[in-house]
Amino acid sequence: MIYVVATIELAEGKREEFLEAFRQVMPKVHAEKGCLEYTPAIDQETAIPAQPEAREDVVVVMEKWESVSALEAHLIAPHMNEYRSQVKSLVKATRLQILKPA
Repeated sequence: MIYVVATIELAEGKREEFLEAFRQVMPKVHAEKGCLEYTPAIDQETAIPAQPEAREDVVVVMEKWESVSALEAHLIAPHMNEYRSQVKSLVKATRLQILKPA
């Protein structure tokens, strides 16, 4: 099993539009072989000192996959190519962290 933390930086003020498109592709991703978890998250404001300020134009996707090969298949799935084309103008940058249990 692997974990993926995908941090997506969005164009200013485009988070809700991005999340609408994301929620449309979620059922297709959940149906993919090897997908254990795939959900968007946004920063929660708190008074906890160790936490930086909330980022208004960032979505973090929390993912869990059975294997790297399942993730690789996900990345080239036709519905993901279509989704990336749909949100291209909303996304400024994407960073992936691929982790394994320690």
